Amino acid sequence: MRCCVSRWAKCERAVTLLISSCSISGFSCRGDVDRPHRFLSLSALNTGASIVFARNPTEQIRADAERLSHIVMEMQRCFVLRLCKELAPGNVSFPQFFLLAYLDQKEVLTMSAIAQKMGHTTAAASGLVARLENLGYVMRSVARDDRRKVMVCITTKGSALVTRIREEMVGNLMKILEHLTPDEQKAWLQIYSKIYDYCQSK
Repeated sequence: MRCCVSRWAKCERAVTLLISSCSISGFSCRGDVDRPHRFLSLSALNTGASIVFARNPTEQIRADAERLSHIVMEMQRCFVLRLCKELAPGNVSFPQFFLLAYLDQKEVLTMSAIAQKMGHTTAAASGLVARLENLGYVMRSVARDDRRKVMVCITTKGSALVTRIREEMVGNLMKILEHLTPDEQKAWLQIYSKIYDYCQSK
């Protein structure tokens, strides 16, 4: 009996040391470690204590999402800062450039369509367009079939600005792609295309 108690005590000390080392390594091992939502699962079997390292799939997805959110925010910050510097000489703001980029893909848009695309009221969209018109990047006209409709189209100067900024973006992306293998490049494009399609459907 004393031998069994001694063996169990040694086993218990070994488990305690293992949990302590895991805590130092960043695992959460406080208190109720048997619960399924913990990173470390500790269960007592007939043959002794069994340690199972397993992360709940939901927790894993959340951990990955948190990591991605940090990466995305940092990339957006760098992208916005760089884009603002590139747009500064033309006195164009971030929202104004996105409107120009959208107009560059369309022949003409109504003011209501612009307001919907930008998530603004019609009045706010009019102010945005007026600023671009004063800079010579867009033109406004009245629809022939309905004079109440205000039509907006991009000018040659506006298209030139969009082309220049896009070329600079392409150049920066090419530098990033050079750090990836061909398989990684293909995977990146496939993943981003899938995310883009998802966002477009919402």
